[in-house]
Amino acid sequence: MVQIKTPEQIATMRAAGLVVAAIHAATREAAVPGATTKDLDEVARKVLAEHNAKPNFLGYGGFPATICTSVNEVVVHGIPSDEVVLKDGDVISIDCGAIVDGWHGDAAYTAFVGSGHAPELVELSRVTEESMWAGIAAMKAGNRLVDISRAIETYIRRQPKPGGGKYGIIEDYGGHGIGTEMHMDPHLLNYVERRRGKGPKLVPGFCLAIEPMVSLGTPRTEVLEDDWTVVTTDGTWSSHWEHSVALTEQGPLVLTAPDCGRAKLAEYGITAAPDPLA
Repeated sequence: MVQIKTPEQIATMRAAGLVVAAIHAATREAAVPGATTKDLDEVARKVLAEHNAKPNFLGYGGFPATICTSVNEVVVHGIPSDEVVLKDGDVISIDCGAIVDGWHGDAAYTAFVGSGHAPELVELSRVTEESMWAGIAAMKAGNRLVDISRAIETYIRRQPKPGGGKYGIIEDYGGHGIGTEMHMDPHLLNYVERRRGKGPKLVPGFCLAIEPMVSLGTPRTEVLEDDWTVVTTDGTWSSHWEHSVALTEQGPLVLTAPDCGRAKLAEYGITAAPDPLA
């Protein structure tokens, strides 16, 4: 069952989304050479406390931290640790969420630590982020879930990979519904799997976390012995981007973007829905 939200509920999800955006801003500033991933987790905890919000990652299925910190070949679900010290040239994806009055926000971004990053890493992050926006732009009333998957995959496949070959669209993880829980129906693939059909029709009140994960090599992953950390099977580095998005009567509303997605959606000729908290 897909949970359809009222405008009032979407407004509360927007409040949660703004807390997530604040965590992103604070952790991005703190992700510098010499910082540990545990330091970044502490930063996120402080932001949540300042906003009177609750973490939705901490304790989820036993997860021991407030945010996920995935460095280099780690795709998702990296556990913050005092032992993981960021160094110049690292790439880190930070995934986090917040709960406000029982409603969830969830988003992720990829950041570059220090300087001197290879052009293919910069391009990998760009391609992953832009594929997310292509998926968000496909979140239109009357479209189906598969149209979002197709938009993400098509964008990635059309981008030339520096050095040749193809990008790996991670197969085992994808986007999801979001609302009174962090992970809800439907599951959103980042590629088209014809056996799954077209999926549900998109209608106002539909809310999704759209999150492509892309590697420089394989689409396959494995989970380490801690039962959380997901890495590429060939050790290639990856990127992860995510926004929570609501479909409203006025169009898509990017709940976790400070500007509601206005600037990026304009590139697609789409007007973002107005901010319900403005």
